[in-house]
Amino acid sequence: MIKHLPVIDVQNISKAFAGKTVVNKLSLQVRRGEIYGFLGPNGSGKTTFLRMLCGLLQPDAGSGVCLGHNLLTEVDQIKHRIGYMAQNFSLYEDLSVRENLDFMARIYAIKSRREVVAQTLERMELIPFAGQLAGTLSGGWKQRLALASCLLHEPELLLLDEPTAGVDPAARRDFWEQIYALTTQGISALISTHYMDEAERCHRVAYLAYGDLLTSGTAAEVIKKSGLITWSASGPGIQDLSERLKQQPGIKQVIPFGNTLHVCGTDGERFAESLRPFIADSSYRWEKIETGLEEVFVSLMSKREGGHSDGDS
Repeated sequence: MIKHLPVIDVQNISKAFAGKTVVNKLSLQVRRGEIYGFLGPNGSGKTTFLRMLCGLLQPDAGSGVCLGHNLLTEVDQIKHRIGYMAQNFSLYEDLSVRENLDFMARIYAIKSRREVVAQTLERMELIPFAGQLAGTLSGGWKQRLALASCLLHEPELLLLDEPTAGVDPAARRDFWEQIYALTTQGISALISTHYMDEAERCHRVAYLAYGDLLTSGTAAEVIKKSGLITWSASGPGIQDLSERLKQQPGIKQVIPFGNTLHVCGTDGERFAESLRPFIADSSYRWEKIETGLEEVFVSLMSKREGGHSDGDS
C-alpha cells in the first residue's frame, strides 16, 4: 500500500435498523500513523460505524476503502489487517490471560504463536498476570489484555470502541502512552470516546450526533469553526447567576464547571453588550478564556436536541 494514501477513506456511508437511520451519509478519512478521535452521545452511530469498518456490519449505501481494500467487497482482506476492541470486554473471563491470548493467536492462525504470545505478554507488561483468570483482573488490566489481543497479529489499523470507559485515570494515561507508542510505528487508530481530555490528545476528531457528522478536523480547527467566544465567571451564588445569564440575548450557552461558569456566544457585539453589566458587578470574577472542545460539543448538541432517543452508540 502507498504510505501517503489514507488508511480509511469512506464516502456517504449509511446504515439503518428497522427504518431508523443510525449512520447518515458519513464521509471520513484517517491518515496513516494518525490517532483519530470519534466523539458523540449515545445513539450517535459511533459503534455502528466501527462495526461497518471491520466487516461486522454491511453498509446500506455509500462506498469506501479501508487499508486499500473495498469496504463492501473485500471484507475478509480487511479483517486480517485491523485490530478491533469492542466497547465491552469480549474475552473469556474463565480463561487465564495467557490462555486468552493463545486462543486469539489460534483464531488469527499465527505462526509460532507461543513465541508471539510470550512476546506480547512481555510487551504489554502482563507477565505477572499470565496465569490469572481474565475475569478477576481490574478494569485497567482487562483493558490492557483486550488491547494485547488486538495486537497479536500486528495490525496496521486499530478500531477501539470507548476503550477507556470505566477505568481509573492512571490506567487511562497508560493506555494513551501505549497508543502513542504504536503510532510511532506507523499504526493508525480510530478511537471512540466520551472524554474531552482524550479528544484533545487526538491528531484529529470527528463529532457525530444521531448519525450525522457535525464537525471534524484538528481540535484547533473545530474550535475555530465554532466561532464561540468564552468567558469564565466565578463567585458566590453561581447558580443564580447562571439562570440570569441564560435569559440574556447573545448568550448562546452557560456551562457549569464546579464553582465556575463558562459563558459562550458567537455574536461578538451582542454578546459583549449582554455581559457588560455582569462583568461590572464586583460580586463575580470574570476572565476571557480560550474556548475548549467541551464548549464546542455542547453547542453542537444544542442544535440537535429534541425528538431523539438513545440507541446503538
